Amino acid sequence: MPTIIHSTAIVEKGAQLASDVGIDAYAYVGGMVSLGRGTHVCHHATVDGKTQMGENNKIYPYAYIGAPTQDLKYAGGSPGLKIGNNNTFREYCTAHTATKEESETVLGNNNVLLAYAHVAHDCIVGNNVIMGSQAALGGHVVLHDFTNIGWGTGIHQFCRIGKYAMVGASSKATQDVLPYMLADGSPARVRYPNVVNLQRNNFSDQQISQVKKIFKIFYLSGLNKAQAIEKIKSEVIMSDLLDEFLSFIDSTSRGFV
Repeated sequence: MPTIIHSTAIVEKGAQLASDVGIDAYAYVGGMVSLGRGTHVCHHATVDGKTQMGENNKIYPYAYIGAPTQDLKYAGGSPGLKIGNNNTFREYCTAHTATKEESETVLGNNNVLLAYAHVAHDCIVGNNVIMGSQAALGGHVVLHDFTNIGWGTGIHQFCRIGKYAMVGASSKATQDVLPYMLADGSPARVRYPNVVNLQRNNFSDQQISQVKKIFKIFYLSGLNKAQAIEKIKSEVIMSDLLDEFLSFIDSTSRGFV
């Protein structure tokens, strides 16, 4: 299908639109934007800045994708925003460009951002992430694949949320959340393994049992971090799952909830 641009939409000179892009009434697309095939910009939505967007993304009304960074250290230039394929940005979502020239805010593939969700400058959002309505990421946050951020939840600058982890609704995460865990509260604390997410993503019963055992040793045994890690290594079968958990701990700089 050919690209269809409504007569009331504004597409600035220099914008690059692939085939099968739809731009609805009163939408705005800036001159440095690149939109991949099948992408749909709904009425009154905005895509601006140095934004490179892949295929089959949908931007709902009043969302603003590619807004300038709110970082007060911004010194000019055209930092970027890079977005993959098959992402959904619901009403009033915002995703900001990075702060420094030649740097990018990055979102991967198959992510869903519900109404009013916010991705700040220099964040890295992986694949298959869900952000609830009014969830907000501070600058430089990293969301690993298959994470879930609940309604009205705030993630502090520079925090990381591990694979398959969840931060529950109305929470505040000020440190990293380890993979496979469910954190909740303000400040957030790990409460349980994120079993529902694991089941939905076809983890085996054996793998889920491993996660439960890791949780019990790490959070309920009363051991310090080094002791818990040694006990986990001795009692849990080595696997990609365990390697992901231990590697995440090794790479944390803010500590973890």
